[in-house]
Amino acid sequence: MKAILDPRQQAHDPAHFMAYGVMKPNPERPERIDILRRGAEAAGCDFSVPEDAGLGPIAALHSPEYLTFLQTIHARWCAIDGAGPEVISHVKPGNRGDSYPRSALGQAGYHQTDTSCPINADTWGSAYWSAQTAITAAGLIGGGERSAYALCRPPGHHAFGDLAGGFCFLNNSAIAAQCLRDKGLRPAILDVDVHHGNGTQGIFYDRDDVLTLSIHADPAEFYPFFWGHAEERGAGRGRGYNLNLPLPRGTGDAPFLAALDTALDRIRAFGTDVLVVALGLDASEDDPFQGFQVTGDGFARIGAAIAGAGLPTLFVQEGGYICDSLGHNLTRVLGGYRDAAV
Repeated sequence: MKAILDPRQQAHDPAHFMAYGVMKPNPERPERIDILRRGAEAAGCDFSVPEDAGLGPIAALHSPEYLTFLQTIHARWCAIDGAGPEVISHVKPGNRGDSYPRSALGQAGYHQTDTSCPINADTWGSAYWSAQTAITAAGLIGGGERSAYALCRPPGHHAFGDLAGGFCFLNNSAIAAQCLRDKGLRPAILDVDVHHGNGTQGIFYDRDDVLTLSIHADPAEFYPFFWGHAEERGAGRGRGYNLNLPLPRGTGDAPFLAALDTALDRIRAFGTDVLVVALGLDASEDDPFQGFQVTGDGFARIGAAIAGAGLPTLFVQEGGYICDSLGHNLTRVLGGYRDAAV
């Protein structure tokens, strides 16, 4: 399987995020790239660097206002007397109206859903090349490859069109799907991260040309809390084109795979001709977030089930945090897909 990664994705090194009122080390560490690369190579992936497609494919889904913010906010933040080294706003609007604040603090609050997406001097560059990784990998699929893996870091599925959140800044999976849509294909995005892909859902919620599906821990008691409930089915033209499959915390292999069967049935019903898998590995029984209890064998079966759909498939890396089985679980997913697709 061909795989894409740019070394500049490793530069973003967030120091902290706030959880339950406590500043903690940020789990979205640069070392994830080394672990995941080894896991992908163990499954037979051959890595190359992305081409630079420019801002166009990114700006197709993210507003110019938001992209300007991401590119300029850190320098503006550092000019504030007494500001910390990372952009983390303590001001959050209860309802974002038509007005747009001029201040750096106000704009940070406007564009950051939570405190888990601090912005430093290297954030924009890493996020940009993470998106370019997904764009180049989508080009491989659009050019006839049956499968590809985009090692995207920072991840993307919590990023809306003008909002960062949950360690995410640019929505790599959504950008890749839009690139494939622009080629005349009919993509579905299947999100298997333990956290709901709220940004992806938000971007496509009123559209009927991209199907979005997410299997995740029930947001009644798990991040992102305000999105990902089963009744969220899309709006307007998009009604019925979004499927959420929330599962109880502690879910293991069998119920997860049953939900995956349901998702694959919906993917077939959409007439999907290309599949983007938002590949979170944090459903693992070993992951620090402890949302699900999926085993290594379960990840291999997930890969095999996805291969059974018989569609050209782009795997875009989302979550999955540092633990002993992280790289192994990626090997199992991609290896399970490879073996079942032969």
